[in-house]
Amino acid sequence: MVERASRNPFFMLRTLSIRDFVIVDAIELEFSAGFSVFTGETGAGKSILIDALALALGGRGDASVVREGAARADITAEFALDTLQSELQGWLAANEFDNDEGSILLRRVIDSAGRSKAFINGITATAAQLRELGEQLVDIHGQHAHQSLLKNDAQRRLLDNQAGLQDEAKAVAAAYKAWRALTKQREEFETNAKNVLLERERLEWQVGELEKLAAKPGEWNEISNEHSRLSHAASLIEGAQDALNLISESDTAPMLSQLSGITTRLGKLVDLDAGLQPALDMLEPARIQLQEAVYALNDYLGRIELDPARLREVERRMEDLHGAARKFHVEPDDLSQEFDRLSEQLQQLADASDLDALRAQEEKLKAAYMTAAQKLSKARAKAAKALGTAVTAAMQELSMAGGKFDITLQACDPASFGLEQVEFLVAGHAGTTPRPLAKVASGGELARISLAISVITSSATATPTLIFDEVDSGIGGGVAEVVGRLLRKLGQDRQVLCVTHLPQVASQANLHFQVSKHNSDGKTLSAIAPLDSDARVEEIARMLGGLEITATTRSHARELLAS
Repeated sequence: MVERASRNPFFMLRTLSIRDFVIVDAIELEFSAGFSVFTGETGAGKSILIDALALALGGRGDASVVREGAARADITAEFALDTLQSELQGWLAANEFDNDEGSILLRRVIDSAGRSKAFINGITATAAQLRELGEQLVDIHGQHAHQSLLKNDAQRRLLDNQAGLQDEAKAVAAAYKAWRALTKQREEFETNAKNVLLERERLEWQVGELEKLAAKPGEWNEISNEHSRLSHAASLIEGAQDALNLISESDTAPMLSQLSGITTRLGKLVDLDAGLQPALDMLEPARIQLQEAVYALNDYLGRIELDPARLREVERRMEDLHGAARKFHVEPDDLSQEFDRLSEQLQQLADASDLDALRAQEEKLKAAYMTAAQKLSKARAKAAKALGTAVTAAMQELSMAGGKFDITLQACDPASFGLEQVEFLVAGHAGTTPRPLAKVASGGELARISLAISVITSSATATPTLIFDEVDSGIGGGVAEVVGRLLRKLGQDRQVLCVTHLPQVASQANLHFQVSKHNSDGKTLSAIAPLDSDARVEEIARMLGGLEITATTRSHARELLAS
């Protein structure tokens, strides 16, 4: 059986504020735990509440939702969270929306130009963030939800969500994508093998040329400097020697000797007049610098020499580098980088064009997919049995005695969703063979089965607030009363809001809201108000008897409420 999750009844939607939305000018609603219903005449705007809340939860909206004549629509939903789930706390903290007030405030504003703004706890957010958070707070079952049950994709998603297999399904989809991408690569290689071979040969020749050249990073600058030095060696030697002669080796009073004589003489004169000391202080460093220059020039002349052989060698190397640079359309100093780039391309092409390696990798990815898909298949089979049993039991309560609900897993070719198609089968009566839901279920039966599934799957979900928007359409009589009891029972564990047209369902609610329309200044407006016990009798009576309320319908309404 599907386990029912117990929830904190205060973990719920507390207030909803709607401003200038469709035909609502201003509504402030307060909610409580348990089962609440919204009723009203056709066209009164019962679903406006659902539409407004969906917008606050990140749903799509445009300028058409703004009440005519208003500047903007503004919807705010407050959720009381006396006991926060750790996952929700983590999400709020990770997205910097957390607060210490024990509540979450969602707000959505759409102006008359269609521009949208979203807020979480007063902080600007995106609609995507609202949706992500909203999915953890509210689960909405729309009035046409049963139509989706006719589609296999929807049936598969429902089963996976019910069993908590979303992560496993995503893993299968990712494994399938990786496998098929490599398959496509292998097929393209087999188709374009000739072109790939030509490209590989071209790259091999280019890499071979650069490998023989063996250009090193920074080599062009180094060899250019060496060439300049070797080609001007004679001029460099002559200039350095002349400088050395003038400073220290000249036969006629070299500069260093003259400066030393000057500093010696001034050193003696300082004793006679201290005013010469500043000049002496400036000359002494000059003498020291000249002496250092002598040492440097002697060292330079000791290293430099005329080397015609080395000059010819350097010139050949420069020609080789320059020629290769022209051939590969790069600067000489970029040849080593070009070698690395082409080598990487060649390696990638070699890896991609190794057909055996591609096939081996393809088989490896296929095996990974099959492992993940088979694991998912086993989990689905277990979940299908449990859900089938639970829905079958619920069908007995919903006036489908002897009916049976089965979920079959039909093997199919490997796909992104796994190795099987999920199909819902139903037998409406005892003794009949279950057949595909789309072929055998009438409108009323489909609505009842959809409701049973909604209630059962909602019992297992972690979402604290559940909304049912006329999911009871197509049923009536005693079945409607059973539906009301099911929703009331569901409200014992979590907050349940339901838009309904059935008095049997409305009478089971803990809290009853009435939706009505009125004219103001020639404009139609919608209003929503909670009902006290007397007003509730009148509303239930209206739902039972139509426009004319009689003592009999009031009596029947009281009986329903009393039950």
